[in-house]
Amino acid sequence: MTVHNHALVWIDHRLAKLFYLGLDAVEQVTIEAHLTTEHLHHKANSIGSGHVEHDPSFFRRIEEVLRNCEAVLIVGPGTEKSLLLKYLKESPHAPAGRDLHASPSDHPSDREIIALGRHHFHLGEPTRL
Repeated sequence: MTVHNHALVWIDHRLAKLFYLGLDAVEQVTIEAHLTTEHLHHKANSIGSGHVEHDPSFFRRIEEVLRNCEAVLIVGPGTEKSLLLKYLKESPHAPAGRDLHASPSDHPSDREIIALGRHHFHLGEPTRL
């Protein structure tokens, strides 16, 4: 895999799609959370919060893939993007001066995610070879 400076992460509680953005190419890595259940619904008069338990290795695996990226944009629905942003900012393994941002996003297609990243990082459209 080529080393890229720019990465965009779309994340929810079950899945992270990481896109390395270069001038002429895009590489994608998908990381899935190891969850005990897919969905957990809260019911009245039952024990438990109704929340899915987190995979303790999920953020660590994402951080490993982003290890060499100098600029990262994190997008997605819910609060997972903010939790990942906090994790990456507080990590002792983060490169000095790394540019980290988070922005809300629903469920765009991969093509829309890539366009969002190209716009954010001012990369423009890839050249056609």
